[in-house]
Amino acid sequence: MADPESLRQIAHSRAPLSTWLGVMLLFALFGVIVLAVIGPMPRGSDYEETRAKKRMEQLKSVREDAEKALNTYAWVDKNKDVVRIPISRAIELTTADLAKQKPAPAGPIATPQAQSPAAPTSPAPGASPKPGAAQPAGSPSTSAPAASASPPAQTAASPSTQAPSSPSPATQPAASAPASPVPTTGP
Repeated sequence: MADPESLRQIAHSRAPLSTWLGVMLLFALFGVIVLAVIGPMPRGSDYEETRAKKRMEQLKSVREDAEKALNTYAWVDKNKDVVRIPISRAIELTTADLAKQKPAPAGPIATPQAQSPAAPTSPAPGASPKPGAAQPAGSPSTSAPAASASPPAQTAASPSTQAPSSPSPATQPAASAPASPVPTTGP
């Protein structure tokens, strides 16, 4: 095995000129290859203009084919006697056939079932308490559940009959005040 001093000299010695020359030639060769690949590629507006012309020609031919298919007579399959007719003629024939036909009767329409009168309904909007507000002892929501199940025509009584059962706005606690068992009175 070589002694450590000789290994250190080999590691720290300058690379010979031929090594540098070889590296430079490799870079030059890489550059030539890149230019050879990229060079013949089309550049500039001529390439885009020719591509645009080709696309326009293809679009024109597709539209002409579609126009021809929609407006001319032709055989689709002669063996099966299938033909293509112009779209305007097809519309005329179809509307004539549909005009001769009698419309089919409509099926039965499902109607909603009437609710039974004993079914519980939602309380009237005026009788619903505000969330977070204290309810007085004589409020309509705590009095009898039958009153909330009655139709709105019966709950909308005259103001004189409703006044004793519901407190006036002055006697109800404010919404921002904490709920208390005793209603506060206003000035």
